[in-house]
Amino acid sequence: MKQILILGIMVIAVVGNSFAQNARMGDTKDMKQAEAQEHYTFQVSDRVTREAVTFKNRYGITLAGDLYLPKNRGTQPIAALAISGPFGAVKEQSSGLYAQAMAERGFVALAFDPSYTGESGGEPRHVASADINTEDFSAAVDFLGLQSGVDRNRIGVIGICGFAGFSLNAAAVDKRIKAVATTSMYDMSRVSAKGYNDKMTLEERTKTLEQISLQRWKDLEAGASGIGPRNLPEKLSGNEPQFVVDYFNYYRTPRGFHKNSLNSNGGWATSNAMSLMNMPLLTYIKEISPRPVLLIAGEKAHSRYFSEDAYNAAAEPKELMIIPGANHVDLYDRLNIIPFDKLEGFFKTNLK
Repeated sequence: MKQILILGIMVIAVVGNSFAQNARMGDTKDMKQAEAQEHYTFQVSDRVTREAVTFKNRYGITLAGDLYLPKNRGTQPIAALAISGPFGAVKEQSSGLYAQAMAERGFVALAFDPSYTGESGGEPRHVASADINTEDFSAAVDFLGLQSGVDRNRIGVIGICGFAGFSLNAAAVDKRIKAVATTSMYDMSRVSAKGYNDKMTLEERTKTLEQISLQRWKDLEAGASGIGPRNLPEKLSGNEPQFVVDYFNYYRTPRGFHKNSLNSNGGWATSNAMSLMNMPLLTYIKEISPRPVLLIAGEKAHSRYFSEDAYNAAAEPKELMIIPGANHVDLYDRLNIIPFDKLEGFFKTNLK
């Protein structure tokens, strides 16, 4: 039971902003309004247009996305970005905010819900896959490359939090991706297989996999996948680690709550971690080279070591940017902390 709880905490995908200090328990009235209607967790910019789109990955799963277009883009095809994350979030949250900000800076930007989550297809629900979620990025590149306003030779990707690992894996295998950037990176395969800071013992790993393996029979007997406990509690007890508090202050308050987000309103399938525990995502990270990699992490982020280790494993050209004073969740939606100017410069330089 302890290991299931640890895995439940590990697969939350993070958040942060000064609002968190004032809304730890959330506003019940605003939460009900947010849950009752479709909404975005950020204001729509008057400098972009947003279109709801769908496209399929090579497994036949229909993915739902929002395509952000600069209003002043002109008539010539321009560079484009595919963006997803955090792990357990939806396109109306951080990825949409990033896509809008990059569209304001002159890119076509696609924020999408991964397979099995949000408005995207796939059955059963609430599962992740080392392979399929990597493929989701390539499917987004497929879609972007067929748009008349996009230069298909100038496509990059951004992975946020848990989808940073998938974005790096996609860049390693899909040579159409010309540059990749990550923020608040998690390597979901590593943290699932080894725990935080690689402290899961072989005995703990074995026991967890035994529980997950037996769960498969339970799911078949029940005719449906078992769903684990909700990723975040209704209220904080006061004993949680600070990074869980940070998650809560985004996903469970009006600041970042969205009814389709597993981190706001649900839990992962009980057997979810199985493939992640057995398929290391960053095995071929060196093969992204000679295409560039930018890794951005908060100085105080509990996840900082993932970005640092990925940087050490990657080949040149590569860059690691540490944001002073920032925690993991600060890079979800804090516009005064997310280095959008850096991201703009990185992609404009490398998507020529």
